[in-house]
Amino acid sequence: MGHARLSAGRGAGLRPAGRIVRASHARSRPELRSGRRGPWARPVGHLCSSLVGPTVAQGTRNPVAHGRRVALVSGVVSIASDADDAILVEGLYKSFGSVHALAGVDLAVPRGTVLGVLGPNGAGKTTAVKILTTLTLPDAGRVIVDGRDVVADAAAVRHSIGLAGQSAAIVEELSGRENLEFVGRLYHLGRTASKARAAELLERFGLTDAAERRAKTYSGGMMRRLDLAASLVARPRVLFLDEPTTGLDPRARNDMWEVIRDLVAGGTTLLLTTQYLDEADELADKIVVFDHGKVIAQGTADDLKDTIGGDVVEFTVADRSQHDVAMAAVRGLGDGELTTDSDGYVGVRAGRRGSAVLLEVVRQLDSSGVTANGLGVRRPSLDDVFLALTGHKAEADGEATVAEAS
Repeated sequence: MGHARLSAGRGAGLRPAGRIVRASHARSRPELRSGRRGPWARPVGHLCSSLVGPTVAQGTRNPVAHGRRVALVSGVVSIASDADDAILVEGLYKSFGSVHALAGVDLAVPRGTVLGVLGPNGAGKTTAVKILTTLTLPDAGRVIVDGRDVVADAAAVRHSIGLAGQSAAIVEELSGRENLEFVGRLYHLGRTASKARAAELLERFGLTDAAERRAKTYSGGMMRRLDLAASLVARPRVLFLDEPTTGLDPRARNDMWEVIRDLVAGGTTLLLTTQYLDEADELADKIVVFDHGKVIAQGTADDLKDTIGGDVVEFTVADRSQHDVAMAAVRGLGDGELTTDSDGYVGVRAGRRGSAVLLEVVRQLDSSGVTANGLGVRRPSLDDVFLALTGHKAEADGEATVAEAS
């Protein structure tokens, strides 16, 4: 899934080139089949009144949906949500046959912040992003993005968002400049404005020297930067990045992190899905953890690490005869009981005080005359977090394959 490329639609509506409403939805909903121009002839805001309640669909004055006031203006539903939330999700469900990709997801993203969405392959992250960006209809629940319902007012949502997915949505036969100009024209920016915006983004992402080369000659890192640039052509207020650094080498990954930090500094609200805890740690203000279609934990990176004891200061006693001396020297420096084994390993749980505890461990071992190998601080990995939260490691459960094929 790439960034939400747009094609010209009816009136003010622009629609992603991807499947907004699949044929199966059209067959099950007669209203999608009406009109001479096919299922896109009617505004998306009229397609799914069920999620906002019959009073809204009938035009009742001052209706209320899910306890929040709803305004109906010229056939477009606008639901008042917390003004500080750029994204609000309540009770979100989605299934693909017998696979429950999302099973009651709730989350909120304040404006101008970054939400990191963690989870193994198949946890439901990509399905959630597809619904939040109007590429897939939910089975139940409510999603508000930039003050608009993603089902009842999908066209307006698409005007305010950008999406860079797991696979770059770039036309490889076009040059980098032509790709960005093409996206600008699809957004109806006009020829002059599209050229100017393309030039601005090429410079911002360090692609000016390669602007005239065909995209198929770009490296993986360059392709990802071009893809992200394309998602920013229309200056979105809310940006969705679905595993943006997967497959990148360390240098390209760090470059992408810098780009993301610059966007956030400029006021963009960002939802970032990733399998890497360190990536979420670097970029996210708050993290939610998905597993089997549910949010199983949320908080800051430190909060998540604390669920498994946070940092661990580790070392191995070089002389096994000094093992008990080493244990006595460091006991009480950390949080809770020490971890040890018959090979001389010692682990001191340090919570959020990894560096401070490490210094104290070094002092105590030195004063006790103990020689230690491999002394250092280990940060929890994604597998550590998942093992603690779910009882299993981060492994695919099949949702991604089913969801992508649907």
